[in-house]
Amino acid sequence: MSTKLVQYSRSIWLTRLAGLLFLSLFFVTCLVAQNGSATLPSTKIGDPTKPELQPRLDVDRDPLPSPDPDEIPPAVNTAATTPAKAGEIQKNQNGMYTLRANVDEVLLNCTVIDDKGRTVTDLHQDAFRVWEDGVPQIVNSVQHEDLPVSLGILVDNSGSMRDKRSAVNIAAYKLLQASNPKDSAFIVNFSERAFLDQGFTSDLVALNRGLSRLDSHGTTAMYDAVAASADELVKHAKERKQALLIITDGADNASRMTLAQAVRRVQGLGGPVVYTIGLLFDVDKNEADRARSALESLSEETGGIAYFPRSVDELDTIAEEVARDIRNQYVVDYRSTKPAALGGYRTVRVEAVAPGRGKLIVRTKKGYFAQAPQKATQVSQSVTQ
Repeated sequence: MSTKLVQYSRSIWLTRLAGLLFLSLFFVTCLVAQNGSATLPSTKIGDPTKPELQPRLDVDRDPLPSPDPDEIPPAVNTAATTPAKAGEIQKNQNGMYTLRANVDEVLLNCTVIDDKGRTVTDLHQDAFRVWEDGVPQIVNSVQHEDLPVSLGILVDNSGSMRDKRSAVNIAAYKLLQASNPKDSAFIVNFSERAFLDQGFTSDLVALNRGLSRLDSHGTTAMYDAVAASADELVKHAKERKQALLIITDGADNASRMTLAQAVRRVQGLGGPVVYTIGLLFDVDKNEADRARSALESLSEETGGIAYFPRSVDELDTIAEEVARDIRNQYVVDYRSTKPAALGGYRTVRVEAVAPGRGKLIVRTKKGYFAQAPQKATQVSQSVTQ
């Protein structure tokens, strides 16, 4: 009788133990389900030693928003100064430098050419003269440095470009290779709409993928693409020095904006130099004349150059020349005698004179729109400590 009692007690104990184990496993399972992500190993985010993540280019693209023709973005670089006199520079936690600048200070990107067409790179401050609205200005400083640039490359992707895109892409890639390694660039392919096929990056492989997004069809809305790309510079450019390169083979025939509005858009930014390449060698004369006039206007108003090659075979040479021009500019700094708070458009003229150098030609923007004071301007250029 005692043996049966012992066996019965043991059976009850084992049953209760099994129940307790089942309940314990149930609660553990519930906790893991609710907090499983917290128990996973943490993933390091934003590791600067890892390759930069790029957006996928094998998915459907969204067009780059076309801005309102009458809306002018605030200029980000119209006024800036050298740190010695104009303001205090502070380094933020993200590594960016904040420059609290005097808004009456103006920076001009200038290229100097001699009478034989050669680039002049050894001039000093006393060689430069600046006039704003016809009034002489005092030049504060002149620098000749290979500073990084934020660059936008805009390529016509309309139907007429189909047979030219291969040569265009090769030339654009050579330009990127010949540029400052610290430059960052974005790629816009445009027809009747503009597509941002690669955002700002220094990764040449990613930029080459952006150039390779071929879908040549439709019409040409170049002015809208220029305005949208100008907005891209406003929102995402990190460098004070900025440029746009436009490659097209015809006149605009689909934009909401006019040429004057597109030029005004770029001038409103105060900084971008626009280089243009017109592949007009197989276009009828009327269209070629209209396209030439528009491309020359965009470049001349901003201090850039308009190129018109006789065939795609000249593209590689032009691309290398554009990269060289960008890297050999002077930065001329002057303080305007007219307060920026007055606003409005100001014409600018720069001359360079040096003994024994003959006639020198200075290429820079023809003017800028003065903007209201900004609290601070962020610049990513290195600052001498």
